[in-house]
Parts: sequence; C-alpha cells; structure tokens
Amino acid sequence: MSRADKVSAIAELSEKFKSSNAAVLTEYRGLSVAQITELRNTLRGNATYAVVKNTLTQLAAKDAGVTAFDGQLVGPSAIAFVEGDPVEAAKGLRDFAKANPLLVIKGGVLEGKSLSAAEITKLADLESREVLLAKLAGAMNASLSQAVYLFAAPLSQAARAVEALRAKVETEGPAATADAPAEAAPETPAEADAEATDVAEGGDES
Repeated sequence: MSRADKVSAIAELSEKFKSSNAAVLTEYRGLSVAQITELRNTLRGNATYAVVKNTLTQLAAKDAGVTAFDGQLVGPSAIAFVEGDPVEAAKGLRDFAKANPLLVIKGGVLEGKSLSAAEITKLADLESREVLLAKLAGAMNASLSQAVYLFAAPLSQAARAVEALRAKVETEGPAATADAPAEAAPETPAEADAEATDVAEGGDES
C-alpha cells in the first residue's frame, strides 16, 4: 500500500469513528468469507462490518480521539461501525458470536465511553429503541384515553339527564315538569302584612 493510500485509509477510518454512534472491535480469526458476509447482512441497517489493518486503525482511532481500543488491536481485526441502533447492533454481534464462537468481541466505544466485552453483552440485553418507543406510546395512549374518559363522564351524565327529561315531557306533556314538588319561597314582609290584614278585616270565612 502506497503512502497516499495509507493516508486515505486512515482518514476514512477516522471519519467512520467520528460519524458512528458506536464501534465494536472483534477478532474474526477462523471465520470464513461466507460467515463474515452473513454477519454483515445481520448487522445491515444498524452497522457496517469492516475488516481493518491494526496499525492504520490505531492511527485513525488516535486521530478521532478514540482510546477504547488501545492495546487491543492485535490479530485479525474487524470493527462494527454503528450508525443505527447500538442495542440492535450489539444483539446481532452477541447472537452471531453464540452461533459462531470463532467471533470474539473484544470491546467497544459508545458515545465516547469505552465498553468492555461484558458491557457490550449487557447492552445487547436491553430493549431496542423501537420497543421502548412503542411502550412509551402505549403508556401515553392509555393516559390520554383515561383523561378523555374522565373529562367526558360528566358530559355523558348530563346528556342522559337531559334525554330523560325530554322523554318525560314527550310522554306526559309540558305540565309533567311542573308536577315536581318544590320548596315554597319564603314570604316577604309585604306579603305577611297583607295576609294579616285580610284576616283582621274578613275574619274566618268558614
């Protein structure tokens, strides 16, 4: 590889480190071309799986400010550069490694934080972003439905009362609403005086 090609390769790897949400370093010793292709297909949509040269990658990582892979770039190395959901990418790597033990997850970096192989496994155990968003949407819908019910309940009760009154009027006529007992209004002083005068002047009419 010429010097110009090396400079270009380092710049490309450095940009991948900078633009990715996460990166996972693996050793693929013993994996066939078909198995590597299968892994790439598994990660597609969330990450790109690139076979890298250790020396160039070390220089690129340093240029990008990534220290997570210091001392780990030995043997046949490949890096999963994650552009999508880190949880889904971690799941893909973990599941593939279970089925193909020759793939060794060595470590990673997520949003600038170094991750061990064990931490990447824990990341894979988390629920994906889509699942969390679906649960959040479900919780919000449930809360909104409950709120709508609470606001609508008094209106529904009022509507039923109005409907019952309308039905009563249609069945028994307008006078039906006047038959309901009502408390007598208290007498005013003028009404009390008038009644007392009537009694004094007219006496008992019986």
